[in-house]
Amino acid sequence: MGANFSSIFMDPATTCSLFGAFSPPIQQPPRRPTLGDLPESCVAPILANLDPVEICKLATLNRACRGASWADFVWESKLPENYRDLMERVLGVGNADGKRISKREIYTRLCAANTIDDGSKKVWLDKTTGGVCLSLASKGLMITGIDDRRYWNHIPTEESRLQLGRTAKRFGRRICNTEHVHGWDKKPVRFELWTSDGQYASSQRFLNDTGKWNLYHAGDFVVHKDNDASMKKLKFSMTQIDCTHTKGGLCLDTVLVFPCKFRERLKHF
Repeated sequence: MGANFSSIFMDPATTCSLFGAFSPPIQQPPRRPTLGDLPESCVAPILANLDPVEICKLATLNRACRGASWADFVWESKLPENYRDLMERVLGVGNADGKRISKREIYTRLCAANTIDDGSKKVWLDKTTGGVCLSLASKGLMITGIDDRRYWNHIPTEESRLQLGRTAKRFGRRICNTEHVHGWDKKPVRFELWTSDGQYASSQRFLNDTGKWNLYHAGDFVVHKDNDASMKKLKFSMTQIDCTHTKGGLCLDTVLVFPCKFRERLKHF
C-alpha cells in the first residue's frame, strides 16, 4: 500500500520536469544562404573583374573567396602580356618551371623590385594595375667622360633622382651643398627619347631648382598590343652642349620608365 500511495502522490514539480524532457524538439527556421555558400567556380569570375588589391581583400572574407583567389585565370588576366619573358629574365624561371608555379605567386614575385643586369636595373610590376616599371641606375648609363674624375664622381647616397647640389648629413640633418652648381640656368637641357619602332619625343627644361631631387619628364611612347612588347627597345639622351660656359654641380641617379598614369604618383617615389 505504501508503494501505491507513493505512485499516486507524485511531486507536481517533478511531473512538469519529466514532461518537458520528453517534449518534441523545437523547429529552427531554415538558415539563409551566405556568400560562403557560393562555389569557388562562381566566385572566381567575379574576382577576375577586380584589381589585385581588391582580390586580396576579398580573399579574407570567407573560404570560398580565399579558394577562388588562387585561380590561375584570375591572376593571368592581371599579368602583362610578356610576363613569361619577365619570368625568364627577371626571376630566372623558364617556361617549363613556370607552369609549376601558380599565377598568383608569379604576380607576387614580379611585384617585388627585382634587380637585373649586374644591379644596374630594377624591374617590378605595379601592385594595383600590373603595369611594368623599370629603373635604370646611373652606373647603367653611357655618360660622356664618366671615367674622368675631373668631371664625374660616383657618390654613395641613400637618396635618389636628379638634383643640383651634393647632399650630406650634418648632426643627423640633411644638407645640400650648392657651392659648385653653375651653368645649368644659361641654356635648357634637352631630353630625347627614341623607340625601335620609330617613335620619338623630346622636351627641354632649365635645371634651376637646387637643393632637392627632381623628376624630369623626357617623353612618352606607346606600346601597341598587336606588337611584341618584349622586343621594343628604348634609347634616351640628356644633353646640354654649349662651349660658351662651364657647368657643374649636377647629380644624376636614376632613369625611370613607367606607365603614364603613374606620373603624379612617382613624383613622390
